[in-house]
Amino acid sequence: MNLVSTAIGYPYIGDNREWKRCLESYWKTAISEEQFSLEMKTIRLNNLKRQQSLGLDLLTVGDFTFYDRMLDHAAMFGMVPNRYQWKGDEINLSTYYAMARGANDVVASEMTKWFNTNYHYIVPEYEGQSLRLTKNYILDYFLEAKQELGLITKPTLIGPFTFVKLAKGYDAKSKALFILKLLPLYAQVLQQLVNAGAQWIQVEEPALVLSLTADDVKLVQEIYKQLAEQVPAARIMLQTYFEGLSAYEELSQLPVAGIGLDFIHGSEENMASLRKYGFPQDKVLGIGIINGRDIWRANLAEKAFNIKAVLLLSDVKEAWIQSSCSLQHVPVTTKVETRLDATLKNALSFAEEKMVELTQLTAYVCDEAWTGNKSVSESMKATQALEQHEARKNARVKELELQVKPEHFTRPLTFKERQSLQKEALNLPEFPTTTIGSFPQSDLVKRKRTAWRKKELTNAEYAVFLKEETARWIQIQEEIGLDVFVHGEFERTDMVEYFGEKLEGFAFTEKAWVVSYGSRCVKPPIIYGDVEWVAPMTVKEVEAAQQLTSKYVKGMLTGPVTILNWSFVRDDISREQVANQLALALREEIQALEDAGIAIIQVDEPALREGLPLRKEKWVDYLAWGINAFKLATSSVKNETQIHTHMCYCEFNDFIEPIRALDADVISIETSRSHGELIQSLKQNPYELGIGLGVYDIHSPRVPSVEEISAILKDSVEVIPKEQFWVNPDCGLKTRHEEETIASLKNMVTAARKLRQKLHQTV
Repeated sequence: MNLVSTAIGYPYIGDNREWKRCLESYWKTAISEEQFSLEMKTIRLNNLKRQQSLGLDLLTVGDFTFYDRMLDHAAMFGMVPNRYQWKGDEINLSTYYAMARGANDVVASEMTKWFNTNYHYIVPEYEGQSLRLTKNYILDYFLEAKQELGLITKPTLIGPFTFVKLAKGYDAKSKALFILKLLPLYAQVLQQLVNAGAQWIQVEEPALVLSLTADDVKLVQEIYKQLAEQVPAARIMLQTYFEGLSAYEELSQLPVAGIGLDFIHGSEENMASLRKYGFPQDKVLGIGIINGRDIWRANLAEKAFNIKAVLLLSDVKEAWIQSSCSLQHVPVTTKVETRLDATLKNALSFAEEKMVELTQLTAYVCDEAWTGNKSVSESMKATQALEQHEARKNARVKELELQVKPEHFTRPLTFKERQSLQKEALNLPEFPTTTIGSFPQSDLVKRKRTAWRKKELTNAEYAVFLKEETARWIQIQEEIGLDVFVHGEFERTDMVEYFGEKLEGFAFTEKAWVVSYGSRCVKPPIIYGDVEWVAPMTVKEVEAAQQLTSKYVKGMLTGPVTILNWSFVRDDISREQVANQLALALREEIQALEDAGIAIIQVDEPALREGLPLRKEKWVDYLAWGINAFKLATSSVKNETQIHTHMCYCEFNDFIEPIRALDADVISIETSRSHGELIQSLKQNPYELGIGLGVYDIHSPRVPSVEEISAILKDSVEVIPKEQFWVNPDCGLKTRHEEETIASLKNMVTAARKLRQKLHQTV
């Protein structure tokens, strides 16, 4: 038996987010393009050196990016939308980042989530343009590792079926032409890698775990038939992850040298397929056995048993022991964490620890002996100790769970009945304007927070600063002319971390960063115990802001499913139970806000859709408990209290019903990059509750004009009745600069007022 240890991908950001700092320095023109390229090269090589030191047999290149890998592939194939006025030469960084972030005169490409993870990718746009291989950057990375470090690595690229599946701009008629243009370019990439000495090429096809039609299966078969014919020497490891391989009987016979399967999230289905169909004896099997999406230490004895079961069923002669997916979804290493509870830290495993687990498992299965001192017994003791942790035995939480009744999941009146009461109570103008919640966190805000955390600033001094910054932004909102205010969230680092720090059952890391999108990195909290509300978390700040204005100030909370999906979650109880614990805690916070006189409370659920299972047939159960968790949190308020929510990028065409089921009085939706698609959806499937379609893209530094926003409002008002219509940006403004934020909001308010005037003139 020949076994190889490998990982599908590695976090590219570095221990201290060196990648992020380099990228943002370049955007600010603090470093030259030449220095930027050199620093990025250093980060890439250091990442490989770190992995090499951990003992993996086969390292991966091509998992690195300057922003996003889907964007990298679009640029590599010359798939640049016409609005960027690309001249057809090699794509420079200016064009590349314009596609990612927009520029003064053009909007950015759409961004949406990567399958059901918390990462968001740039959506490639096909406009019928001629495609060509502009630059094989994956070849560059392969040669770099070979020449600089003497390594023969495994280059990886996103497969053609997944790339096409996730792109936009084609219809049924143009899809075939799109693929015909694309396949020769993939063949060129593969051939160049083979010529350079690549012994294996990893082709990632996560779209093969989705529900596939018969036509999809035929298309995949034809794609790989053509690639095999055009590049017969390429040894392709066809890598799937996030679920079981669909159409296993047919797709396991593709003309590739190996197939990687996820035996974590797709374990049940993949094992069933192996039992029923076996595994082709001419292929290498990739056994994804270490979870690439959680942070928990593996029980090595259990994993070794599972590997042996897979090997027995498949009867293969060669296998790779690997992560279930890329490790970019977990932090780099636990070694830098110095403040965690000892029992908890001992039960954690980040990317580098997972790589060590892979090498230990590979060695054991090969030699029937564990490498490392007592590695298997230590892993078992660590997981058992966490199971017995006192944080998982909270008596008050258990009692609250037992008290939940069916009536706790519904509001007493329907939306139409509440709408009438709220209209009278709130007395807002038509097309009320508001923001999503956060305002720019300036360098000063960040410095003050850092100084406070380091105890260089007293609690009293920090509180004074926060009060002054909130008051300043209340005045700015008055001057802009917004109708419903927010306090700005200057006390919050992250919309999930902030609440976790005030709830029992959470733990927090110092440097456990993961990428959310672009250079945006987050430090997900760890839910390791029972979740309990201890004291008001937001009341003081919102109440203080409300005293500064006669306008309404929204209470701002993060919803239970978003906290769940944007955290690393304990795996000893169901996610449904954790969601309900979070909902009960938020229910108490909402009651505290209402008791303080806050009339509008926003409970954001941007990640509700992100947690959806990849197969639609599995949606029903998740949505049932996810929607119920939101309603458990929000249903206790008075009928006059207006509940808002917010959602981020997602495909809303197939998600209107779950949104409606939340029964929120108002939802704001992040749709500026795909506005037209939602308008068409709403024409076909009207939405009866309050809704605000994001009228400009906050992820871009450009300031939208009044005319641009007015055009969006004009389209929107044709499908949304004025009684339901809110006007807002498409997301929070935390990452934007003050000057551009104020200018954009002024234009938004001007456009809303023009719409009101026009409406009155036509009456």
